[in-house]
Amino acid sequence: MTALPPSRVEHPVPLVDLSRLDEDILAAAESRFSRLARSGAFTFGEELEAFETEFADYCGSGDCVGVSDGTNALRIALEALGVGANDEVITVPSTFIATVEAIASVGARPVLVDVDPETRCMDPGRLAEAIGPRTAAVVPVHLYGRPAPMDEILEVCGDIPAVEDAAQAHGAAIGESRAGSFGVAGCFSFYPTKNLGAMGDGGAVVCDDPALAATMRSLRHHGADLSAANRHVRPGSTARLDNLQAAILRLKLRRLDSWNDDRRAAAERYRSLLRGLPVVLPRRDPLEGREVFHLFVIEVDERDRVLAELRQRGVGAAVHYPTPVHLQPGWRWLDYHGGDFPAAEALARRTLSLPIFPGITPEETERVADAIASAVTVRG
Repeated sequence: MTALPPSRVEHPVPLVDLSRLDEDILAAAESRFSRLARSGAFTFGEELEAFETEFADYCGSGDCVGVSDGTNALRIALEALGVGANDEVITVPSTFIATVEAIASVGARPVLVDVDPETRCMDPGRLAEAIGPRTAAVVPVHLYGRPAPMDEILEVCGDIPAVEDAAQAHGAAIGESRAGSFGVAGCFSFYPTKNLGAMGDGGAVVCDDPALAATMRSLRHHGADLSAANRHVRPGSTARLDNLQAAILRLKLRRLDSWNDDRRAAAERYRSLLRGLPVVLPRRDPLEGREVFHLFVIEVDERDRVLAELRQRGVGAAVHYPTPVHLQPGWRWLDYHGGDFPAAEALARRTLSLPIFPGITPEETERVADAIASAVTVRG
């Protein structure tokens, strides 16, 4: 095949197409917006309370605290656990920068451990080596929609609390337990492109500890004493989930399992279409079918050249994440260096995210696969 300039691509395949999801709920969302606009219940209200109950039930957790975004979900969970200055919190370099931002925002120092190249998630063996006397928490990341090996991680943690970064794993599971329900708290983002996305920012923390949930509810609302007006019992902030976003999330939650099934079906099509090509496909989880493919990420040689050729052909591929946390300029103060985390660094050089979203058609996945086949063909 000959690469086509973007202007000549007749049927581009987007990395994600939210319109195909939102069209399904648009009429119901407009009705709820109209009702909320008339009631004036924009912050706290029935929709938020109902969503918190429904999402806690969905995750298999006792409680849910809706917050403004995924970064604040992590921050508030750590703060409610008492993590602060002079503490260390262990996480991975293969993650979105928000994971370490949340740790640093409570005054703790992020300590990084390498990932397992097979799972692309935290390596439990490396975790054991990193735990020290100042370790106050561990934050495993369920990357790309695949659950980290939580049983092994929790065994290594012992009494150290594990706070799950489940921002990319809504509905993912190990056995009968869903992401977010393994640690002392599970933190979610509802950024619009997530498997469960709002029409704007949003987040939540799920847990099984009523006292922890109450502290988080106070922290998201200026440290308020929720049983007495105008009384603030701790430093807090404004980090509430809007009532309107909660209403939209309730509509989408009912469709989440079906949408995740669509992602799994698209992932299986990719596996079949790309078989035999010089690419590394995501390794199958031993508990097949339990990941939710927030992203479908392959590994290729000459990744940047392949990415450029795909984009020329109208394929909306992307890279998540081209620079690991420890090599980001704003995080040099952690005093890590190139070569410290070889698995994470290799993934950063080689990974390529392909279009995947509910509603992606077989024809679109075939066009993506055809473009990859052309791009990775050895040239004479």
